[in-house]
This record gives sequence, C-alpha cells and structure tokens, in this order.
Amino acid sequence: MLTDYVEKILKARVYDVAIETPLDLMPRLSQRLNNTLLLKREDLQPVFSFKLRGAYNRMQHLSADERTHGVIAASAGNHAQGVALAANKMGISSLIVMPKTTPAIKVEAVKSFGAEIILHGNSYDEAYSHALAIAQQQGRTFIHPYDDPEVIAGQGTIAMEIMRQHSEPLHAVFVPVGGGGLIAGVAAYIKAFWPEIKVIGVEPADAACLKAALDAGERVVLDQVGLFADGTAVSQIGEEPFRIARETVDEVVVVDSDELCAAIMDIFDDTRSIAEPSGALAVAGAKKYIARENLQDENIVVIDSGANINFDRLRHVAERAELGERREVLFATKIDEQPGSFQKFCQTLEDKGITEFNYRYADNQQAHIFVGVSISGGDEERAALFNNLDDAGYQWIDFSDNEMAKLHVRYMVGGHAAQVDNEQLYRFEFPERPGALLRFLTHLGQRWNISLFHYRNHGAAYGRVLIGVQVLDDEQDEFQGFLDALGYVYWHETKNPAYDLFLK
Repeated sequence: MLTDYVEKILKARVYDVAIETPLDLMPRLSQRLNNTLLLKREDLQPVFSFKLRGAYNRMQHLSADERTHGVIAASAGNHAQGVALAANKMGISSLIVMPKTTPAIKVEAVKSFGAEIILHGNSYDEAYSHALAIAQQQGRTFIHPYDDPEVIAGQGTIAMEIMRQHSEPLHAVFVPVGGGGLIAGVAAYIKAFWPEIKVIGVEPADAACLKAALDAGERVVLDQVGLFADGTAVSQIGEEPFRIARETVDEVVVVDSDELCAAIMDIFDDTRSIAEPSGALAVAGAKKYIARENLQDENIVVIDSGANINFDRLRHVAERAELGERREVLFATKIDEQPGSFQKFCQTLEDKGITEFNYRYADNQQAHIFVGVSISGGDEERAALFNNLDDAGYQWIDFSDNEMAKLHVRYMVGGHAAQVDNEQLYRFEFPERPGALLRFLTHLGQRWNISLFHYRNHGAAYGRVLIGVQVLDDEQDEFQGFLDALGYVYWHETKNPAYDLFLK
C-alpha cells in the first residue's frame, strides 16, 4: 500500500546527516526546450549524492546488538559513502565491498569517513555476493542500497521536498534508475497524493534493468551492464522497488552515453557544477521525452542524483557532448591530392566551424579526410551540410553515429606514407575564432602540397595544427620566407623522433 510508504517517508530520519537540497531553475535549458526544467540538486549533499538519505534512515532502525556488530554494504561508491558517513555519525563499524571498477574518487571518499574497504569483483553483483558472505561470517548487518523499505523511504524524502518546494502543477518528475530505490520512494510519495503527475524513470541503454523488467512483466537479469554510468550499473531491478514501480511508474526512457555527456554539459551550463553520468540521467531523459512528445510550456522536475565523477572521465565527456547534443557532425570524404584542394573543400563548408580535420597522404590521386563540423540546427542543418557536399561533387560517409569511428578511428588517421617525398613537418598555433582554420589554409595557399594534416578544436584559446608539406630542396628558402610571412607561431618538427617512428 502506498499509504504505508507515505507514513514511512514522513517519519524518515535523514536530516541528521542530509540537507534539504534546492530545486533550481535551469534557465538556459528551459529556454532552449520551451519548458520549465527544475533541477533537484542532490549533488549538493555532504557525500555529493542522495544515497546517504536511505542509508542513514535504514541504520536508524538497527538494534543495539546490531550496532555492536557493525554494518556492511556493497556499492559502486555513492551508497558506500552514505553508509560510511552514517556509521561514522552513529559511532559504529562499517565495512564496504566495492567493485574493482569503482572510480578512485569514490574509494577515497569512503576511506575518508573511516570505513574499511574491500575491492572485489568487476561488477556490483560480484561485490554484492561477496558482501553477503562476509555479513554471515562476521555477524554484520547488510545495508542494501535499494531493496529495503527503510532505504526506499529515506530516498522518498526527496519527493516530499520537491512537492513542498514547488506548488505549481507539475507535468512529470524524471528519476535516475539503478536498482530502483530512488524511483520507488519518489513514485510512492507522489502517486499517493498527485496521481496525475507522471513519474518517469531514466536508464542508460546498457543497463536498462527496470525497462527490461516492465517489458517482460517480471524481474529479469541483464546479461551484462555498461560501466560509464557506474552509479546505475545494476543488472536486476530490486524486488521491492519493482513491486512499487509496476504500480506507480508511468514509463522508462532509455538514453545512450553520448546523450548523457550532453546532459552533463547542460547541467554545467546552467549550474557550473559537474554531474556524474548517472546524475545526469534525468536531464538526458527529459530532453528526449520533450522532443518525442513535442512538449511545450510544462513544468518538469529532473533529479541530479550525484556528482562523484573521476576527473579523467571528463575527457570522454567533453569529447562526446557535442555529438550527444547533435551539434557536431563527423564524416569522411575524398578530395583531390593536389595543392589547393584543402582550401577548396573548406570553402564548400561555407561558414561552418571545423572542429576536426585529419588526413594522411595515401597516393597521388585522392585523399581521404576525416572531418568534424559544428552545427546548431540539428538534423535539418546536418542534411543541408551533406546536400552542399553533394552539389560540390564530394562523396561522403556520415560517422556521427559510428561508434568505432568515434572511439578509435578519429585518433588513428595517419601512419607512415612511404610514397611521400621531400616532406617537412610543422606544428602551428593560431588564435582560435570562427573561420580561423579556413583563414589559415587560405594563407597557406596553393603553392605546396599538404601531405599530412591534423587539427582538433578543444575549445582552447589557440588552434593547434600539425602539417606535413612537400617542399623540394631548392624551394626551402622560399618556403621559409612564406612561413615567416604567415605570422603564426610554429615549430619545425621534421627531426622529432615521434615523426620518425609513426609518420615518416
């Protein structure tokens, strides 16, 4: 009965350790999507995640004997921090079993709260099984991350806060889903009082255990789960969360990793905070739902569930965010292998910003190039770009949704070119502003043949280009004078050992 959970949520003990997080307007995203998006900032909790609510509430129900023997948990990180902080606050022993794949930032955070840590297995399920065995051996109480009524009730306090903070009608609340504790608590509270409000779960495409269960009409075990959104990398929805979700969840939206990267960027643009991939699920799902339903002028709540992201993962997020936002197109095409062909091709792109340009000489007829172009108008602008290429006689292949091309090939364009004679290698810097690359190529002119070209816009103040140019011995003085006249900072790299090993 939902009323039972409402009572548990109203009585939940969470504010000894948790704060009531703000419900903030996302002005830029709201304007772009023509709806009002309100971000529930669970990333602002002391452990940068909502998980301490459920963990602390569950541990408040421990008996005196159970407190003496201590607690144990299995977690990819956020629940672990919640349990460790709660145990520290209550003065009891805690042991956390974490998968070996857990981001280092989460491992260190758990240690800082005084918990003992065991790294075991490569997934949550392996850590979970190991933790249950230890619990039996040592007499510790296992604190489940999601399949426990008191944990669910603790997470449900988020819904209580949302409905208190926003008195206007809501169309939907979007909730990240891993094992289901959060969505179960949120849905139980909202549907008990406001059944007209949609509760929509959002899962990563490679770990969509709730959607699989709802589609099958029963809990299922996924063969494998992805680890990009490690906070929701669960292969089977919890038993109690699934029982509640079947009655209360309106639907589940599934998003891919590029869409998650775009959502992380959206949250940053509006809040200057960086969500972890699981924390950005709700925003990614809301964007997809709004586009699908052509929704206008509605109030939407999205829960930012956490901000525990490894710094080095930001490289991947930044690289893929524009693709996830459909604001970058990656494609391959052919150009004639002759002086001036680069400049002619860039002029075909008109005023589009070039984000990537990779090429290596193959033969003296045609060159294959890997190109990234910035767009702002979505699929219509993408189609117009390719129509322009068709009109100019270029053959092309769209790589924007080609995972191998995005993950690997873009970094592998290059290699040795045995047929290239008289090649000189130079590295340039020029001020990065719209049209900068085209102006650079225009200055380079049509006098010499380009045999290697590598450029990637990383949003820095300066564009950085590596260029191979074929220059005859008797043209060296002329070419040197040309470089000096360009006015760009450059380095002569022909004697660089990296060139000898991998490019010459």
